[in-house]
Amino acid sequence: MTGQRIATTSALTALAPAVWGSTYLVTTEFLPPDRPLLASTVRALPAGLILLLMTRTLPQGIWWWRAVVLGVLNIGAFFYFLFLAAYHLPGGVAALVMSIQPMIVLLLGSLLLKDRIRPVHVVSCVLGAAGVALLVLQPDAGLDAVGVVAGLLGALSMASGIVLTKRWGRPEGVTLLTFTGWQLTVGGVLLLPVTLLSEPLPTTLTWANVGGFAYLSIIGALIAYVLWFRGLARLPALAASFLSFASPLCATLLGYLFLGQTLGPLQLVGAAAVIAAVVIAQPRGTKPAAPAPAQPAAQRV
Repeated sequence: MTGQRIATTSALTALAPAVWGSTYLVTTEFLPPDRPLLASTVRALPAGLILLLMTRTLPQGIWWWRAVVLGVLNIGAFFYFLFLAAYHLPGGVAALVMSIQPMIVLLLGSLLLKDRIRPVHVVSCVLGAAGVALLVLQPDAGLDAVGVVAGLLGALSMASGIVLTKRWGRPEGVTLLTFTGWQLTVGGVLLLPVTLLSEPLPTTLTWANVGGFAYLSIIGALIAYVLWFRGLARLPALAASFLSFASPLCATLLGYLFLGQTLGPLQLVGAAAVIAAVVIAQPRGTKPAAPAPAQPAAQRV
């Protein structure tokens, strides 16, 4: 791809983690309290079923178990750990814990994708994590052991999903909507019985709760994951994983706009460091080959 096409693809792909960054605000302000499993299930299952009804295509052969693995890693387990971290940690701290994800992708990519670990990749990981720390970590930020562990497991789940999605690709003839629908449905179906057995359903739902669930399912899952898997198919795994830093950037911006949080000089430096890490990690593209010079008429056969 040319540099311009890479930049366009990266920008569209970054919209997905930017939307995911709003999860922290929506969870704490609009959803019923202490329902991470319910939030995960309602986010995944309706969106997956909508896509399956639209495409009417099921996995075939080896793709049955691959769809299950990817559905667990990219959706089921990741959603649960994400919401669990969001309920137990301030949004910024949860984003900070999740920022270890590109480092995991770097290691797994070298093992499963045979990607070379370059010094620029290590610099990007360190710069990105430091930037997230400056961006979101406040002196009075509370640390909760359950939230920290959930955040780390969520980062591991997402990183594994990114690498395996890149390694396996997409079945020939299967559309992006179908591929996304498989994973959202698998994740939602696996979460549903666990939710019903582990969490009491809320006795009442407000219109704010309904709106929050609808936003997370349609915008945060259906649309965002279509964009995300499109980007994974076109970008290197590590470059795509760095785009997830758009999540803490968005979470911080929303906190500033809607929750009265302030942005100090260190946070602005952190935001600049995060953006720099993302830019450094992106592929540079290739220029179109120059046309061969025309031969003189006397030399033409």
